[in-house]
Amino acid sequence: FCAAPNCTRKSTQSDLAFFRFPRDPARCQKWVENCRRADLEDKTPDQLNKHYRLCAKHFETSMICRTSPYRTVLRDNAIPTIFDLTSHLNNPHSRHRKRIKELSEDEIRTLKQKKIDETSEQEQKHKEINNSSAQNPSAEEVGEEQDEDILPLTLEEKENKEYLKSLFEILILMGKQNIPLDGHEADEIPEGLFTPDNFQALLECRINSGEEVLRKRFETTAVNTLFCSKTQQKQMLEICESCIREETLREVRDSHFFSIITDDVVDIAGEEHLPVLVRFVDESHNLREEFVGFLPYEADAEILAMKFHTTITEKWGLNMEYCRGQAYIVSSGFSSKMKVVASRLLEKYPQAVYTLCSSCALNMWLAKSVPVMGVSIALGTIEEVCSFFHRSPQLLLELDNVISILFQNNEEKGKELKEICHSQWTGRHDAFEILVDLLQALVLCLDGINSDTNIRWNNCIAGRAFILCSAVTDFDFIVTIVVLKNVLSFTRAFGKNLQGQTSDVFFAASSLTAVLHSLNEVMENIEVYHEFWFEEATNLATKLDIQMKLPGKFRRAQQGNLESQLTSESYYKEALSVPTVEHIIQELKDIFSEQHLKALKCLSLVPSVMGQLKFNTSEEHHADMYRSDLPNPDTLSAELHCWRIKWKHRGKDIELPSTIYEALHLPDIKFFPNVYALLKVLCILPVMKVENERYENGRKRLKAYLRNTLTDQRSSNLALLNINFDIKHDLDLMVDTYIKLYTNKSELPIDNSETIQNT
Repeated sequence: FCAAPNCTRKSTQSDLAFFRFPRDPARCQKWVENCRRADLEDKTPDQLNKHYRLCAKHFETSMICRTSPYRTVLRDNAIPTIFDLTSHLNNPHSRHRKRIKELSEDEIRTLKQKKIDETSEQEQKHKEINNSSAQNPSAEEVGEEQDEDILPLTLEEKENKEYLKSLFEILILMGKQNIPLDGHEADEIPEGLFTPDNFQALLECRINSGEEVLRKRFETTAVNTLFCSKTQQKQMLEICESCIREETLREVRDSHFFSIITDDVVDIAGEEHLPVLVRFVDESHNLREEFVGFLPYEADAEILAMKFHTTITEKWGLNMEYCRGQAYIVSSGFSSKMKVVASRLLEKYPQAVYTLCSSCALNMWLAKSVPVMGVSIALGTIEEVCSFFHRSPQLLLELDNVISILFQNNEEKGKELKEICHSQWTGRHDAFEILVDLLQALVLCLDGINSDTNIRWNNCIAGRAFILCSAVTDFDFIVTIVVLKNVLSFTRAFGKNLQGQTSDVFFAASSLTAVLHSLNEVMENIEVYHEFWFEEATNLATKLDIQMKLPGKFRRAQQGNLESQLTSESYYKEALSVPTVEHIIQELKDIFSEQHLKALKCLSLVPSVMGQLKFNTSEEHHADMYRSDLPNPDTLSAELHCWRIKWKHRGKDIELPSTIYEALHLPDIKFFPNVYALLKVLCILPVMKVENERYENGRKRLKAYLRNTLTDQRSSNLALLNINFDIKHDLDLMVDTYIKLYTNKSELPIDNSETIQNT
């Protein structure tokens, strides 16, 4: 809420800019005096700056300026002077929240004298400026230019701004409601019938509903002139996108430290893009993960790395020196390129630790990164099978019936598998174990749908079931999922702990050595392990009546080689088992670097972890990597000692905070500034899960947008408006930016190069 008396404006319900109280003591004192609120007088400038705001209505327009096209700021000497100090007299009950200070006669006289003195000083300054202007013609010209900047708008300019504001309102509405700009495709419209696109239709709707600004513009425009061209729509959408994004990025900059996360590559109107999310801790100490836009995907890894860095630093204005983590969730085939991006960023910014993302299970992340074509194909098939059965409840019911028949002697296991099938099980740590258990049921169900004599399923579903059944009954698929199941069994518990509670993550970091030791032992004895894995795959194939054979591509390549004695078992050992185990060992070493493990060791700062370690912890040694991020690094050792003593000698009824989220919200955390700074940095590491789900909306809304929007109707601009629909927007800023960038003051957004039919 605005801190001014008798002002009820709220930042979330207003397009007005809200300004913090200044930290400068002298200027802050003037703000407090003008507010006439006695309860603010005993607060420090830092407290006022952090917790109180004044809306733009309390400042002269000459005090408000914009240093960039997307930010509204105050001049350095701005003082609020416009206040309502009398309306509360008509309603005494309104005074309780922000009580107005009643001035004594002496205080009134002092204020009057201050104003007289300030007026005298201003007059003296004007005289000095006028004298210097008379002697210096160039200074006079500059003065004239400044006067022109603050000249009032003409009637024509006002009308043009109102007209542009209406256009922006329509575009923002379309973005928030996920309405595509285009309506029907041209080949769908019967000859002789004109159907406007969605933007044009909404424009005409507003004109017909009586909006005078639009009606006047429409009536004065030539019949064959396009009211608002595609080019102008694109320009306006880019401004909307930038302004909405800037609201989030402003909070990120205020927070200082952040992490960058990209999700899987998506198709936006025929072009591949990377969705980018940013993690940061806001001023209310909440960890947030927000969507900030799409980046065009490049096939060349080096070009992608360069453009990725340029967009984040130059276009979006984030200082990568404050980046403390990076994570990339990508499907098979893109993993190696994103690893190059991570390496290039680490070279420039060593503290931007490359980590796993908490929203992706370690085993699935490792599987997606394996550079074996058979693994990529198998993962794609698994996703398609899961999506197929989730197309309708009837398909899931059919699968449930097959599971009931197969597991009638083990009803508990059957019930568990049914529950799993109704979830998005392909993202679980044990996805490959589940798939092996379910495979017979999947094959029988798909085969039954395809060969159903009662014609319960349409041709599309039956045809799709046939294709998927052929894919999952291929011997190459069987061997691949069995090998992945066995190799990733060594990392399953480790990965599950990484997505657990804070204490689980801390102790998981210590267990990495044991995991790597087990995998190295497998690699040293790969012949023995592969023999068992291949036997398991062969038995499963026999159970499903699947013929054991080499991949067709390899068989065709070997047709002319009569001397080849290569067996199926040895082929899969060299082509699948060896590269898979080698890659997973190396990937674990890369993702859990020394820096990453040091950061995870700092989680012993969380009181519940301290308690499990009997308060015998050594965070100071591991926290050296964040020493430059601390407000008082010299006092870190003493502060950590006090932090341990505080929790070691707590009262019996006081529970130890078990998460970083709980620790950040402790009332006395402000007395431990170094601990607070460390917890903030640890919190934003992508490997740490977002404790409060309502602050993870960015990813959920992104998935919902992609799920609900056809590929050819997706727009990177409209997507940002839709996903961030609850972020406030400043229409005046958007209009002013458009005028500044694309038109003269009196120029109208009319495009004579395109025509439309007269409706």
